[in-house]
Amino acid sequence: MSSEALERIARNKNVARAAARQLSVEQLTKLIEVIGEVIEQKHEDERQRQAENSEKARKLEAIREQLEEAGLSVDDLVPQEPSRKRGRPPKKKNQ
Repeated sequence: MSSEALERIARNKNVARAAARQLSVEQLTKLIEVIGEVIEQKHEDERQRQAENSEKARKLEAIREQLEEAGLSVDDLVPQEPSRKRGRPPKKKNQ
């Protein structure tokens, strides 16, 4: 089943009912179990992503505080790139 078909079933109750009529009660029960597992995994992934973002923000704030205490800015940490000469390179002389 394609993702488009699943989206269509999820958006429309009548389409879902029509699709469910094609399945036995055992198949529907198994589908409910599988969908429940998928939902729980999505919730776990979201919790983990939020925890990672929270930890990242905490570390970033700690680094900012350390920079401020040291009297530095982010610009002090990034090396300046050498300026490039603009224009064409000189032509070579024929020998």
